[in-house]
Amino acid sequence: MGMRCILVLFVLLFLPLPSLFADELIEGYPHDEALRLGEQMYRHGILPSGKPMEALVMGDIPFDGRMFTCDDCHQRSGLGSEEGTVITWPTNGKELFAPRRRTGAYRPPAEGESPDGRRDLPRYYQVEDARPAYTEKSLARLLRVGIDPGGRRLDPIMPKYRLSRKNQAILTYYLRHLSSELSPGVDETTLYFATVITDNVAQESKTAMLSALQAHIDAHNSQSRHESKRAASGPFYKSEKHKAFRNLSLSVWELTGPEDTWREQLESFYAEQPVFALLGGITAGSWRVIHTFSEDHKIPSIFPITDQPKISDTDWYTLYYSKGLYQEGESVAKYVRSQFGMDGNVKIVQLLREGDSKASALSQGFNATWEEMGGAGVQELKFGADGSLSEQMWGEVFAGETPVLLLAWARESDRKLFKDIEAHGRDGVTVFASSSLLDNEFSVLTDTLREYTLVTYPRSLPGTEKRSRFSVERWFKARKIPLTDFDLQARMYFLGWMLPGAIKHMRSEFYRDYFLEGFDMMIDQDYGIAVYPRLTFGPGQRYASKGCYLVKLSPGPSGEMVPVNDWVTY
Repeated sequence: MGMRCILVLFVLLFLPLPSLFADELIEGYPHDEALRLGEQMYRHGILPSGKPMEALVMGDIPFDGRMFTCDDCHQRSGLGSEEGTVITWPTNGKELFAPRRRTGAYRPPAEGESPDGRRDLPRYYQVEDARPAYTEKSLARLLRVGIDPGGRRLDPIMPKYRLSRKNQAILTYYLRHLSSELSPGVDETTLYFATVITDNVAQESKTAMLSALQAHIDAHNSQSRHESKRAASGPFYKSEKHKAFRNLSLSVWELTGPEDTWREQLESFYAEQPVFALLGGITAGSWRVIHTFSEDHKIPSIFPITDQPKISDTDWYTLYYSKGLYQEGESVAKYVRSQFGMDGNVKIVQLLREGDSKASALSQGFNATWEEMGGAGVQELKFGADGSLSEQMWGEVFAGETPVLLLAWARESDRKLFKDIEAHGRDGVTVFASSSLLDNEFSVLTDTLREYTLVTYPRSLPGTEKRSRFSVERWFKARKIPLTDFDLQARMYFLGWMLPGAIKHMRSEFYRDYFLEGFDMMIDQDYGIAVYPRLTFGPGQRYASKGCYLVKLSPGPSGEMVPVNDWVTY
């Protein structure tokens, strides 16, 4: 064998595949750029030129590809979906460029595959493929005229695209690589998860969160139906189902020190053990750093405990219970519009402590929503550590006869501020406060203040959650886990309630996007969650709670809550 042949053989055997194709050009574009442009077509309906894709739907109705994108039906993962009677088949390369079996049909091992010692079914029991594998030519035909490789005409709801040969090639290249390799954080036996805890959280809260989450992991791994044994030696016709079983492993990533060091710590944890997703987690501050880490590495982060999530309409990988404090401010803005209008006949003043990030989140939620609705003229006053404003400032707040809406984003410790509001207030003033910022300590609101104060309350009203509360309490009691923080532990209970469905949804397709789509496709929940009246799910929705009450408090220490609006506020 010549030296040249030996060199070629060495390259083929020992260089990783990406290196072999690093210089490959796809219609003039390098690999990464071709994938980016194909993704742009698939997810956003935009051609490499920047123009929208053109297509026909229902036979002859023209439409802009940005209005009805591929991932609307086939999903971000490319693994398909179903909506009513419409079944959308997978479009990832692994499925497109292989024959599709009929549902429930058994495929004997292909040449080179091990039959695992099982006898193949006799030919007369085998079912023909539903369609042959796609080729680049037959895929182009499908997208152009709606006919698959078997000659079957697709449902007219499937668009027919007008694509040049070059754009068709780029989209095909993207589909070949879509969900082609399993995501990091899974091996033949185990799905690896982590939960993130920051050191600004009280030890009691850390323990409460971890005990609930670990109990769900332990319940899955108890293998009450001998899942590992079934995966190894179960009947061949259930092999796909049983081989999908994985044990779950949970690592605890505890972040310490200043927030600007968290990203480096997260990278170190992830390098040591890549995980499939982050479950739960808790911080007393903002989740922004963990959110950005998850987005950059495309790691799902499911239901962290935080009242300061990152607010985004486009980010994908973190699923929150709600928008937290921001959502309370948002709800006040929408209530003000509904009750007082937008014509500027009221004076709106926000009061918040200097440097208080939680008060700032409330203010941001109000301001962004108010401006989006066309509102203006919101005044902001910041007070210091002593919770006081000058007499001159109070005089300016209540000057004139215009009704005043006072957004008092203050804490229970800011008693002087609330005393001053009561002392300086006049007829025509309405005060708004946040139950979360007050930590549900309402004694600071005197009976007089309660007459004209509305409080945001983003949870189930007391006494309305008896059925779901009983389920949560019974579950913890059966596992001998003390209920030290019902609100927190109930949310972890709900995560564990939803997790098996999302894992089962994946079958053996361990792709992170597909995992998240399992949550997206779940029905709305009003039983397993005791903290919120209901949680609503849908494709791409990343804040499951869609509402917030505004309540008036009755006089006296009991402070009964009387809602003045419905739960859904946007």
